[in-house]
Amino acid sequence: MEIFRRKGDGASDARRAGVPAAGNGGARVPVSHRVTKELARAEGLAHMLAVSRAAAAIEPADYLAGLYIYDWERLSKYWEDRSAIESYLQRICRISPQRWHHWIEYYDRERREEEKQDLRKLFGSSGKAEGDGESLAPSGELEAILRKAEEIAPHHDTFEGRPVPILTSECVLLAMTKMEGLEIGRRLVESGLDAELLEQEARNPRHAPLHGTEDK
Repeated sequence: MEIFRRKGDGASDARRAGVPAAGNGGARVPVSHRVTKELARAEGLAHMLAVSRAAAAIEPADYLAGLYIYDWERLSKYWEDRSAIESYLQRICRISPQRWHHWIEYYDRERREEEKQDLRKLFGSSGKAEGDGESLAPSGELEAILRKAEEIAPHHDTFEGRPVPILTSECVLLAMTKMEGLEIGRRLVESGLDAELLEQEARNPRHAPLHGTEDK
């Protein structure tokens, strides 16, 4: 669905998408990474969260919330007390319980609609959803986290004859904890995150990730 696709027209988005950046003389900016299907959808949710609060950019807290809402069933294993961590993550992401559950319900509806659209595609129907028309780029802090995740990513794909890293949710979550001086990373570690297990699975996953269709 288009609503889950990354939208952005700033220079930082152009750098990852490999398209001409504004103010760069029309030069094509190299693709720096690709993302898995799961991470692409978490990014889409992060974008919607940032738009909903009229933010100027997508912040690490938006990204963390997107990871939680989309991929919690898989990521929750990195916390021993899974029931207690939810409220802690809400505080880290600066989202009220009511708004938090609103987004979870919203995502569930979108996921069900996407499943229906997958069925329509099998039978030749388009059923395309429209995006919200807003466009936000990642903040400088989030850009730094993604660059760190690129260093961590163990698997690569080939783009225009050169290797580019494939980012996973685990790579980005680990990158947040590895950024020196990053408040959200410090609070993640304090939340009881099993950083050792996370690092092991981010750097040495059991299976190579299947990247999505978008370049970054």
